[in-house]
Amino acid sequence: MGKDSKPKDSGGKGKGKQAGGGSDEAASKGKGKARKSDGLGTCTYVKARHILCEKQGKINEAYKKLDDGWLGNGDKVPPAEFAKLAAEYSECPSGKKGGDLGWFPRGKMAGPFQEVAFATPIGATSAPFKSTHGYHIILCEGRKN
Repeated sequence: MGKDSKPKDSGGKGKGKQAGGGSDEAASKGKGKARKSDGLGTCTYVKARHILCEKQGKINEAYKKLDDGWLGNGDKVPPAEFAKLAAEYSECPSGKKGGDLGWFPRGKMAGPFQEVAFATPIGATSAPFKSTHGYHIILCEGRKN
């Protein structure tokens, strides 16, 4: 890692600062909080729905339905439609409630699930990803401090 960080330091004084001069200031004041106007870096709670499947093939099938219906057209998936797919595909008990996880704070969910949930913009759907529990798709419905 030492080799990687040295070129970044020397390169950051040349190309990096020219390309993102304003973002360097924002990063030094809060690691990109100012750059992320949607609050991705600052929120404390996220409201989300998810689909959980044990097998990758099944989560990919659910994602394909989302992609064919909305995502492929650049649209956002309506929460009611996501809930229908969660009820059909999810193997989590929350599937009966349309995948609704309600509001949860940082630190409650494990590893990749938390990272994806807090990085997904409001109204957006994550790509399928793996956690210790299986494969997920997340729909972010809200965020607050």
